[in-house]
Amino acid sequence: SAAMLRNGAAGGGPAAGGAAAQRPVRVWCDGCYDMVHYGHSNQLRQARAMGDYLIVGVHTDEEIAKHKGPPVFTQEERYKMVQAIKWVDEIAPGAPYVTTLETLDKYNCDFCVHGDDITLTVDGKDTYEEVKTAGRYRECKRTQGVSTTDLVGRMLLMTKAHHSNIDEDLDYRKHTDNFGKGPKGHSPWTGVSQFLQTSQKIIQFASGKEPQPGDTIIYVAGAFDLFHIGHVDFLEKVHQLAEKPYVIAGLHFDQEVNRYKGKNYPIMNIHERTLSVLACRYVSEVVIGAPYAVTADLLDHFRVTLVCHGMTEVVPDKDGSDPYEEPKRRGIFQLVDSGSNLTTDLIVQRIIKNRLEFEARNQKKEAKELAVLEAMKRLDEKR
Repeated sequence: SAAMLRNGAAGGGPAAGGAAAQRPVRVWCDGCYDMVHYGHSNQLRQARAMGDYLIVGVHTDEEIAKHKGPPVFTQEERYKMVQAIKWVDEIAPGAPYVTTLETLDKYNCDFCVHGDDITLTVDGKDTYEEVKTAGRYRECKRTQGVSTTDLVGRMLLMTKAHHSNIDEDLDYRKHTDNFGKGPKGHSPWTGVSQFLQTSQKIIQFASGKEPQPGDTIIYVAGAFDLFHIGHVDFLEKVHQLAEKPYVIAGLHFDQEVNRYKGKNYPIMNIHERTLSVLACRYVSEVVIGAPYAVTADLLDHFRVTLVCHGMTEVVPDKDGSDPYEEPKRRGIFQLVDSGSNLTTDLIVQRIIKNRLEFEARNQKKEAKELAVLEAMKRLDEKR
């Protein structure tokens, strides 16, 4: 099964080696995994490294709605998204919101792992209290530079800028060469954060596997911005095209993405997009800053057998030429229908709609709570 794929998931936690009789250490993580980003992947990577087998519990839509309002993605989408992260061995659909010893025992897990932030239930209790007390709780480090709130902020910023006719703004033109150097760590023209990439982070995420003799080397290229379920569906389909697939994903630089996507794309910068794609189990290698046109040089260098593209439109290169001209000439180009019509644009719209509804609900709730407090205060004064 796909769950057992081992693309770049480094085995050999505390239980590796030693006596053959030693049973594998089973690790548990759980969450909503609604807007999955490389921070979540990094959490799961760290959790997997603490043992030999990682099970990830994902909450249902109903359970999430009860505790924090309806999620952006359906449970089916969220299950599929988590399953595509290469450090995950198995998912547990419909995991309870509060992590209990009962759940850990049911899935035979030694301990659960969570980030160093506290999550509270509706009534303000630490959701991990029980497992902490039992000594079956481990912590992993939060990933700096990314959070769901931060990403939503970038998206909201994007739509505001997009409505203010930014193209005519000369100030914006001045900044185009000065990419990502704005104050507050944000690019002055796309709001992309200053995520500090290091070679160490890339090594931790990379599979480090060279193509083997007999592998089919498949090349795909794009922005892969806000790596999402649409991308996963496409890459899974591409991965299924060969017996022994070795999928290389070419990521375009930020300026290039901005040229063909416009507005304030990309939402995530090239470094963030690199980690996001590397975390996917269907991808073996990433080209960081791939040329927009798929050249003969690139095809020869990577010994590419097949070049694939999804059903989205292909914007011509700066000179008006087709970026896939060369692979088409060689007869190695293939269109792949993932069956998903989700684009980053649609996802951004979905997320913003969800966020605005969430804020409206919260304001209502706060107004209600305030009214109750006022009423109680008046009662007190009457007494």
